[in-house]
Amino acid sequence: MKKVTLSIFAFAVALSVQGQTVNRSIRPQPGPAPEISLGKTESFTLPNGMKVFVVENHKLPTIECSIQLDIKPALEGEMTGYRDMMAELLMAGTATRSKDKLNAEIDQMGADIQVNSEEIGGSGLKKYQEKIFELMADIAQNAVITQDELDKSKKKMISGLETEKNEPDAMVRNVSAVVNFGTNHPYGEVATQESVKKITLEACNRYYKTYFRPNVAYMAIVGDVTMAEVKPLIEKYFGKWQKADVPAASYPVPVASGKTTKLAFAPRTAAVQSVFSVTYPISDLKPGQPDVIKAKVANTILGGGSQGRLFQNIREKHGWGYGSYSAIKEDNICGNFAATLKTKNNVSDSALEALVNEMRIIRNEKVSDTTLRNTISFMSGNFAIGLEDPARIAQFAINIERYNMPKDYYKNYLKDLSAVTADDVMAVAQKYIRPENANIVVAGSKEEVANKLARFSADGKVDYYDYAGKPIVPTETKAVPLGLTAEDVYKKYVTAIGGEKALNSLKDLKIVSTGEVQGMAFTVTVAKKAGNKLHEQVDANMGGKKMTFQKKVFDGTKGYQEAQGQKKELDAAEIAETKEQADLQAELHDAQYGKKRTLKGVETIEGATAYILEVVDGQNNKVTEYYDEKSGLLVRQTKVEKDPQGNEVAGTTDMSDYREVPGTNGYKVPYFMSIPAGGGMSFNLKVQSVEVNKGIPDTEFQ
Repeated sequence: MKKVTLSIFAFAVALSVQGQTVNRSIRPQPGPAPEISLGKTESFTLPNGMKVFVVENHKLPTIECSIQLDIKPALEGEMTGYRDMMAELLMAGTATRSKDKLNAEIDQMGADIQVNSEEIGGSGLKKYQEKIFELMADIAQNAVITQDELDKSKKKMISGLETEKNEPDAMVRNVSAVVNFGTNHPYGEVATQESVKKITLEACNRYYKTYFRPNVAYMAIVGDVTMAEVKPLIEKYFGKWQKADVPAASYPVPVASGKTTKLAFAPRTAAVQSVFSVTYPISDLKPGQPDVIKAKVANTILGGGSQGRLFQNIREKHGWGYGSYSAIKEDNICGNFAATLKTKNNVSDSALEALVNEMRIIRNEKVSDTTLRNTISFMSGNFAIGLEDPARIAQFAINIERYNMPKDYYKNYLKDLSAVTADDVMAVAQKYIRPENANIVVAGSKEEVANKLARFSADGKVDYYDYAGKPIVPTETKAVPLGLTAEDVYKKYVTAIGGEKALNSLKDLKIVSTGEVQGMAFTVTVAKKAGNKLHEQVDANMGGKKMTFQKKVFDGTKGYQEAQGQKKELDAAEIAETKEQADLQAELHDAQYGKKRTLKGVETIEGATAYILEVVDGQNNKVTEYYDEKSGLLVRQTKVEKDPQGNEVAGTTDMSDYREVPGTNGYKVPYFMSIPAGGGMSFNLKVQSVEVNKGIPDTEFQ
């Protein structure tokens, strides 16, 4: 089965200035910061407390509006995850509209309406503005959450969380949340499969009825509108939205103080690279404070893009990583700093040392005038570009009201930015860039990386966490029992799946499995026949119509594969690989494929002891296999491959729930598999049917 790889491309914006011929030996002096004209923003407040901001922009016959809730909700606790479900649950119908009717009305307008736990947004053509307001108001006031929809959302979320268990970015994100904020803070709560299973309908309804109230709502309307025309519509559809007391929870204030650098490590199976985040909470940087602009300048110099020092040092100078960036975030509850890095295992300590050193340099050495001016020019250009979006102007108005910011904060933004000095940069760096207070969070190979990173921890220790940020005692690779060989382990496996007699009885085999990825159900069909014939296909139901996403067909000699409408004949290397994949008795043909197995050790997987075999084939491809000590069955397989960008990535396949196939003299197959899907993610396959020796026609393999 071909793997699906999702790629995210970063786009950089370069600004250049051209002018008349000048004497280039004389550095031009910066001109005065330009005046900022934010356009006309009008506002009013409904009797129920909802504040409304209107920004006219008549360039296009469209409108865009959003309702933002200023809330501090209670902790989710043992049911963490229900807030993330609100995006689906609140779009599942209202007291006046079924889910189908709601979606149909949105589709008929070609509009877009979205919801999350703290916002309702809508956009579309101006001629549908009243209908858009009507639907948004209906969701805000009359949403109906049903047990059936909750069960569907829980199933989907549990499936999504399964794919994140070995995904490095998700592991680092979750562990960072826990070590920065703690599990008794809303920013430190991490959803798990167990917490999602506990979510109740009552908890979801209570959240909606408690926090979706107009007296904590800010509504921004942007587009081809006027105050005169939209105010009566807002009063009509939102005027009856009933206000109520909205409780504001209080949370502990996370503080990074003293020399408390900590190394938090999430072991990742077969990782060939390490993913880092040097991070910590910042409790004293709030929206609108004078330090915010200065801190943004310091961060842009440090790691705000490909021009930042981190990127230039770690990638451009040393080639140690695929990129390194930093971000400093102000927040009304609690902000944070994070410097991120992805690098190969063998240089992980060198790259991390370079990252931390750059954090120290910007604290202790003044930036040059050239660096400062270039950074301010870059940031000024980005801010000016952002002003082209009227929605951003509306957001400015909400921010000023919501966070009690100075009324002229954004009007004076460029002037304040231009006034930042090298002394300011050093001062805010010393205040907010704190390498000695950091949590160094890593997802990577425990065996290859953890010990050599221990020196970065203040106490020289490594604290281990699982994918969701729960402290763990990591498994250790144990010594091989005396006298046990790789051949012994593999022979036990062959016997466990039925032995030579069962394997040699196979003439053809068809396995149909189902899975789900990103909410889309799919079916995987694998058919094999004697003579190394193979037909492998991935189908999904799209809008009631079956669509084939991937297909591989091999007749024992030649074949092809199709994906996204593109057909490609198998080359020599792919034919060699496919022959083994199609071999019904491949487990008995190690010599034919040049395979050699070496017993490397013993490890604990999901609480059970497993023997580790390293397998090398005739083309020097390596695979690591894990065999359960008691059953002898293969429970895990890892393989390092290259992604479309040429980076080495490790894919892990887990297998369980082995069952005997009727009529096969004891032949067993795993009925559950977790398959790598690219980008460190995976998806689950559950076998629905297995057919053996049914006489599959040769036409299936042509």
